Amino acid sequence: MHKSTISIEIELDENKVPQQIQWNASDSTADMMQSAKSMMVAFWDGADKSALRIDLWTKEMMVDEMADFYYQTLMGMADTYLRATQNKELVDDMKAFAKEFYKKFRDSQLKENK
Repeated sequence: MHKSTISIEIELDENKVPQQIQWNASDSTADMMQSAKSMMVAFWDGADKSALRIDLWTKEMMVDEMADFYYQTLMGMADTYLRATQNKELVDDMKAFAKEFYKKFRDSQLKENK
């Protein structure tokens, strides 16, 4: 059996705020640790029927980057849900929500910049 490893390193400041996020995967073509400004990791605990999540971001993560990250994550989650369930109606709803979320964010940015 083949095993794959994903490693995540978080550098924290004195207040335990992430300064740097780096990761690598054993099956990746990248030789070195990869940098990231934000991360979301979720695990499903089948025994407790609950999601366990780790959401972190660095001080360098800008609000517009966070909106892009959430939009892309929501769209990706919808694609994953479609592959797992073939429930296109719910996936269409999820994607519509993601698009509306992103539109509202962009509209709010335009108002703030006037």
